[in-house]
Amino acid sequence: MGTGWGGCDPVRDAGRLLIQWRGHGAIFVRRGGAPRPACCTWITHTACRIWRQGTPALMKDAIAVLMAGGQGERLWPLTRDRAKPAVPFGGIYRIIDVTLSNCINSDLRRIFVLTQYKALSLNRHVRDGWSSLVGLGEFIEVIPPQMRVSTNWYLGTADAVYQNIYSIGSERSSYVFILSGDHIYRMNYEKMLQQHVDAGADLTVGTLEVTPEAAAGQFGVIETDEHGRIVGFEEKPDSPKRSRFNASKCNASMGVYLFNTQLLIPVLIADAENPSSTHDFGKDILPRIISKYRVFAFNFLDENKKEALYWRDVGTIDAYYEANMDLTAVTPVFNLYDRAWPLRTHQPQHPPAKFVFADENRMGAAMDSIVSPGSIISGGRVKNSVLGCDVRVNSFCEVEDSLIFNHVNIGRHCRIRRAIIDRHVNLPEHTEIGYDAEADRQRFHVTPGGVVVVVRDESMLEEPE
Repeated sequence: MGTGWGGCDPVRDAGRLLIQWRGHGAIFVRRGGAPRPACCTWITHTACRIWRQGTPALMKDAIAVLMAGGQGERLWPLTRDRAKPAVPFGGIYRIIDVTLSNCINSDLRRIFVLTQYKALSLNRHVRDGWSSLVGLGEFIEVIPPQMRVSTNWYLGTADAVYQNIYSIGSERSSYVFILSGDHIYRMNYEKMLQQHVDAGADLTVGTLEVTPEAAAGQFGVIETDEHGRIVGFEEKPDSPKRSRFNASKCNASMGVYLFNTQLLIPVLIADAENPSSTHDFGKDILPRIISKYRVFAFNFLDENKKEALYWRDVGTIDAYYEANMDLTAVTPVFNLYDRAWPLRTHQPQHPPAKFVFADENRMGAAMDSIVSPGSIISGGRVKNSVLGCDVRVNSFCEVEDSLIFNHVNIGRHCRIRRAIIDRHVNLPEHTEIGYDAEADRQRFHVTPGGVVVVVRDESMLEEPE
């Protein structure tokens, strides 16, 4: 029998799926009672064996599965026309750029991006901005639901990975990172993998220390022993258990998982066959395996180089708004300008930003703000705001504490405050937003935190971001 990982082909017997690993070797995952081929070894749900040639550099032996397919209901209406990870961030970026940059900076360069809802904008962004960063044997591949092992759309995070078991199997990898595409943080995944290998772990879960008040009802909370091995897990408990190492904090799951491939595949199959499962890594898989396998916690090591750890879930409009507002500070907590850990993206060709009219009555100016290429501040005043590309702020306008997406025109004498203006919106002259809450609610979407969200009229055309 040969050695190593190879391609993946399906074999079916009486409607039951068999996964066949072929190439340098042959390993099967058995589901059903078909006779065992003489040349193959079966992987059961409880035990696996892998034959591999040599041990390459750690990150070369790992792949990433990036979850980017959620509906993003809590970010509506910004997700009305786009997937949540494709929502703009910091003027020129998208939310997904943060996790993809973490991967590239960590030398994790084989990445599957799993999409599902309204993914055209996200697909274009990954194709145009990220495909050129990978080299021979490396890839960032966008995969929509293929329904090869199911007739359903993705039913949960675990089901999404299970439905792409063929793609995972086609890669020579001993380790699989499961990542989320809607969090803002800097993390070196290589450090997580090194701890995983040193501990002889089957699964490692990224954790973050948060206060019990922040964890209650919001995070999955992990309990560890003195060696960092996970001995308990509760999904969004009302009374979270305190950390063994810091009694004032709780160990919250970041939604970052690192599996040995030999464990991931049979665990996913077992979960898919369980009719009572919600097919979620946190709710279902983690609680079921912590007593059977070596499962460890990896405490978040921040590459942001600030005193306070920075990790943000931007799953709601208000949290997303605040994360962007953080960037306008004189010394922002999340540093976009760190050359040692660059944040990459795709930027269309735009001319430089421009500020015109050195006139006391209509001076073009922006203070404590981010202004992206192609934007013109033409006699208007911008303060504590983030402007995307190709934005026009016309004379006598006042824009304050706001996010303005690409291709927006703000007419003369407009007053905008605490607002998010989506792409391709044209605000008529004398428009006021953020000054009369009742009037704003009648015309626009207003969040619980009072942020006004303005989107363009619905269109059958998918205009570029």
